[in-house]
Amino acid sequence: MIQSARLAKLLSLLEERPIWSVAELAVRFDVSDETIRRDVRQLEKLGRAQKTHGGVSVPSNLIEAPYRVRLRESAEAKQRIGRRAAGFVSAGMTLLLDSGTTSFWMARALAGVRNLTIITNSMEIAAEVLGRPGYRLLLAGGVINSDYRAAFGAEPAAFCRRFVPDLTVLSMGAVDAVRGFLDYDADEAAFKRSLVERAQRVMVLADRTKFDKPGFIQVAEYGEVHDLVTDRAPPAATAAAAMAAGTSLYLAEAEE
Repeated sequence: MIQSARLAKLLSLLEERPIWSVAELAVRFDVSDETIRRDVRQLEKLGRAQKTHGGVSVPSNLIEAPYRVRLRESAEAKQRIGRRAAGFVSAGMTLLLDSGTTSFWMARALAGVRNLTIITNSMEIAAEVLGRPGYRLLLAGGVINSDYRAAFGAEPAAFCRRFVPDLTVLSMGAVDAVRGFLDYDADEAAFKRSLVERAQRVMVLADRTKFDKPGFIQVAEYGEVHDLVTDRAPPAATAAAAMAAGTSLYLAEAEE
């Protein structure tokens, strides 16, 4: 492997894990420890890596925010869910998208849909859709939570509640057969709860991992959610609870 390809792969490995030892990398690339040290020095000059005792790590100024880490978690499944959810959207609709990472992937998947109005409290979603031809963006402001890259609290909630969107889209931290749709952060959960109360149609996006998580703050019951989009059939008890309450279940099948 030539050095340029090795450097590119090394950067990719640092995205997967922020610290590697020289010995690990030497074995992985089948080169000497000294070759890896030269590579690290090269990346260090570019500000893309930093030497540690016996290894290499991501520079402290490049360590990702928690939102960016979550964006990569189950990314392939979240992207499929986002594309499946985007299929329900047609030109001219008004959407309210929350700050969840699956909502971000849906926003990206909407690029081919014309003339949408997007209401959001998310800086990441706002940046994603800003400037698209025919789009109207309404951003709920307030104090920004740096971990979520979004505004929560009374001010952004009041802003969002002024509108009656065609579709309100919520990413969810956990889905439970008995307690419905749940989250973990009190401010985020309260913000989502306030959106449910006024929504015409609520769509929840949740990948398969959310069915095994014990969220502890209820956002909505099944009867308050019209559509649940996920990437794998949920446990039988969860599917039965959704069906009994009239919540439609949609699967984002793996693409061949």
